[in-house]
Amino acid sequence: MGILSKLFTAVRGGATEVGQAIVDSQALRILDQEIRDSSAALSSTREELAKVMAQRKLAADKLKPLLAKQEEYEGYAEQALAKGDEALALEVATKIAEIENEMVEHQMQVDNYDSSIATMRKSIQEGEKTVARLRVQVDQVKATASVQRAQAVIAERHSGANRTISSAVDSLERIKQRQAETAARFEAAQELAQDGQDIDLKARLRQAGIVAEGNQANDVLARIRKKSGGGA
Repeated sequence: MGILSKLFTAVRGGATEVGQAIVDSQALRILDQEIRDSSAALSSTREELAKVMAQRKLAADKLKPLLAKQEEYEGYAEQALAKGDEALALEVATKIAEIENEMVEHQMQVDNYDSSIATMRKSIQEGEKTVARLRVQVDQVKATASVQRAQAVIAERHSGANRTISSAVDSLERIKQRQAETAARFEAAQELAQDGQDIDLKARLRQAGIVAEGNQANDVLARIRKKSGGGA
């Protein structure tokens, strides 16, 4: 089980490496798509922000007539008090309280809209910064990849040129070797031909009595007698 477990782990590790290699090879495409998705999300958020801002404006616009009505009825209440009509003044005050309660509700809506608008604007700003930063990084990576591809082509051509030169040098050396061998054969043939000519010439000279034959028995015996002092 130990070996099988290790084999299984190795297979899983190899599969992970293959998967990671595929992801890495598609990294730029993935980043481009993520940037497009982020840009689309930001565009949608800006549309939602515009809607919230419109709703906030409508809620704020409702406060203006209520504020005017509040001021109007406060004037009525002052007039009623001036005439000493407490009952009428109280009735007007009740109306003013209703107006103010409605104003509070609308103001709460405006405040909620303001909070949402601030949050959405912050999110949009941060998202735009992130997208801009990603675009810069992607552009840098693309530029680097382009340079490295060019360098790889140059390196491959240089390597190919080196291999071609090396092959040409090897071929040249083989040609030189063959030429040297051919020259040596020519020289050997010339030497053999010359030797043959010399042998033939010496044979004809011996026949003519110009060149002596090789050592004869009588000559050898005479030399030995002379050396021993015996004389002829």
